[in-house]
Amino acid sequence: MAVKKKIKGPVIDTFKWKGINRKGGKLSGEIQGESLAEVKAELRKQGVNVTRMQKKAKPLFSFADKVKPMDIAVISRQIATMLGAGVPLVQGLQLIAKSSEKPASRKLMSSISQEVATGTPLSQTLRGHPLYFDELYCDLVDAGEQSGALDTIYDRISIYKEKTEVLKSKIKKAMFYPAAVLTVAGLVTLLLLLFVIPQFKDIFEGFGAELPAFTLFVLGISDFVQHSWYMIIAAVMLFIYLFKRAHRTSQKVRDNTDKFVLKIPVISTILDKAAVARFARTLATTFAAGIPLVDALVSAAGASGNYVYRSAILNVRTEVIAGMQMHVAMKTTTVFPDMMTQMVMIGEESGNLDGMLSKVADIYEQQVDDAVDALTSLLEPMIMVVLGIVVGGLIVAMYLPIFALGSVVG
Repeated sequence: MAVKKKIKGPVIDTFKWKGINRKGGKLSGEIQGESLAEVKAELRKQGVNVTRMQKKAKPLFSFADKVKPMDIAVISRQIATMLGAGVPLVQGLQLIAKSSEKPASRKLMSSISQEVATGTPLSQTLRGHPLYFDELYCDLVDAGEQSGALDTIYDRISIYKEKTEVLKSKIKKAMFYPAAVLTVAGLVTLLLLLFVIPQFKDIFEGFGAELPAFTLFVLGISDFVQHSWYMIIAAVMLFIYLFKRAHRTSQKVRDNTDKFVLKIPVISTILDKAAVARFARTLATTFAAGIPLVDALVSAAGASGNYVYRSAILNVRTEVIAGMQMHVAMKTTTVFPDMMTQMVMIGEESGNLDGMLSKVADIYEQQVDDAVDALTSLLEPMIMVVLGIVVGGLIVAMYLPIFALGSVVG
């Protein structure tokens, strides 16, 4: 069996140049290309006589030069637009590679365009880059190639990727704000316990009187933090490391985490709606692409992003294989909302299941957006109250002995 040699994409560099145009005017700028000769030839075509050119130095560290999921969404939209305009696939991929601003994106698309140019199907080429194109993406492209409607399929893929990434960003927004504020609150509290409260302790030692119980409690916490702060930080970092490792390696830990997050007040509402939206959007896209329903349900289960919904969807698939209608199977799981099962029932009866699922996805994506805005508005006063209680409690604990001393002197 012959081993297929993987074609490496060309190295795209950025060149800084200075030159003179046909009218004698001085020009300068930057241009990207594979070699010095190529970019000089390109500039000559544009009527520029190059007087000076040098390769632009690359930064030692570049945190932004990574192909992110949103970049894949943009690339998918570009491919859909090219195909819709009648541009041949290979030419379109080459144009996208040259126009990409990120070097990593240029390298990826150059590699893909070269391999497709040799006659390899696009779906097979994409499967060679699983870090950027998942199984669902490749299956949809394969379905488009088999049906001869790759432009239509890519339009659906681009919509799917765009909607999915927007939904992810909304969920991250919902989680980031409270996490950031609580982290800052924890750091402020730690600084008070380490540096401010010990100053009060030195003052209290000269009082010669018994301190209030609340003050003694706070001073005890301060002493413990001063002597064991490194152990506390080490324990927190060790816990985070062990949890991330267990979450990565243990399916049971991931499943239990998914169950737990769906029980967190307020947050669980957003996660529930997001899972329903992802399920509906994925199933609508795959089913509309011509993938059989039982296979589309497998993809939708993986895309739901939560063990509870993944298990429920796989149970629905089992019932559908046995001959049960999908809306009836969904109702028996008691996981999906009534409105969704009713709309799926209408879609099945009308023969427009993919269209109805798209509407369901639109509804729940909008609900996620509204829920995130509501959560932000709700959390702001709650976090202020928590901060007030923690910081205010520490301050009151330090001033209680002073108030008590003032009343005795008075």
